[in-house]
Formats: sequence, structure tokens, C-alpha cells
Amino acid sequence: MVPELKLPRLHAIVDASLVADTTQLLEFASELVAGGATLLQYRNKSAPAREMLAQARSLRTRLGPSAQLVMNDRADLCVAAEFDGLHLGQDDLSPDAARKVVGPSRFIGYSTHNPDQVSGANQTTADYLAIGPVFFTTSKANPDPVVGLEGIRAARKLTSKPLVAIGGITLENCRRVIEAGADSVAVISGLLRDPRKSAQDFLRLMR
Repeated sequence: MVPELKLPRLHAIVDASLVADTTQLLEFASELVAGGATLLQYRNKSAPAREMLAQARSLRTRLGPSAQLVMNDRADLCVAAEFDGLHLGQDDLSPDAARKVVGPSRFIGYSTHNPDQVSGANQTTADYLAIGPVFFTTSKANPDPVVGLEGIRAARKLTSKPLVAIGGITLENCRRVIEAGADSVAVISGLLRDPRKSAQDFLRLMR
């Protein structure tokens, strides 16, 4: 485990399915960083591994040390692209299995959707836990049941690990999410329209 991992307030997700090509992906990521985002999670659910790796390496080259980069799902690509962290879902490798691939210096996040999953994940080598969906979201085809702000409060009681809230988080509700106990908010669609300004606005509201 990475000791005393401190997450930024904004956990920006760069979803390759929401941009036209790699050029737009890189420009979107650069605008997020220009707006103050310091952690970006690369998400690509449909491309072949070779394309994912090429995009991931391009992100690493484009952004350099200006942001920490998190690979979604794939421990092998996380290492190959020299990313800083890995984010896992319930159907992926377990955090402990992934740790054997990514090593001790990269951080690992793990998605949870209910108190039982939070309790189980708290016993693993995951460095942070994600909880959600907090609100209704269209970013997943088959989302888990909404947990609401009470789900964040319940998760906060079950773990001392950093907690990332995800699902339907907007400028209008992000402050309440932090006040409920989340350390960070993961945002996808709320950053699309004007990534630089949106990142600035989220960070301003969550100081």
C-alpha cells in the first residue's frame, strides 16, 4: 500500500468513448490540467489493448509530471504505460492480486456500491475506495443502485481509507458530497462542456 495517500478534491475521469479520437482525448486532458486537475483516470471500455496502451502512453507523454494518471481496470497496462495508479471494479482483479502486478509504489483504488463491499474492500491492500453511484448517472449502461449521501456517510464510518464519491456529481451537489464524508469526487460528464472552466469551478466549490 502507498502510505498516507492524499487524494485531490477532483478525480477527473477521461473517458475515451466521449471524444472523437486521441487528439481530442489529449486536448481534453490538457484542458483539465490547465484548470487545476492533478489526477486523471483514463477509462476505455471498448478499445483493443494495443489502442488503449497507445492512448495511455500518449497521455503520459503529453502531461508528464503535471498530473497523476490512473488506469481503469487493467493492471498490465498501468505498468506498461507508467501510470501512477490503478482503479478496479468489482468484476476486475482483486486489489491484492493487482498489487502483485503493479507493485508497492503505485496506488490502487477499488469501487464499492454497498456497506458489505466497503467493509470487504477495507481489508484489502487498496489505497482508496470509491463509493457510488451517489446520484442517478448515465455514464454506465447498467449502474448499481443509487446510494445517496447516506451511502457516503455509511461508507465513511466503515473505512479510514480515502473515499472517492462517484455517480451523478455536479457543480450543484459536489459540496454536499464532500460534507457527507467524501475526500474526493469523480466526475465524467460534468467536465465535458468546458473542461478547463469546469475543473476550476469544481475545485473552487470544494475548497
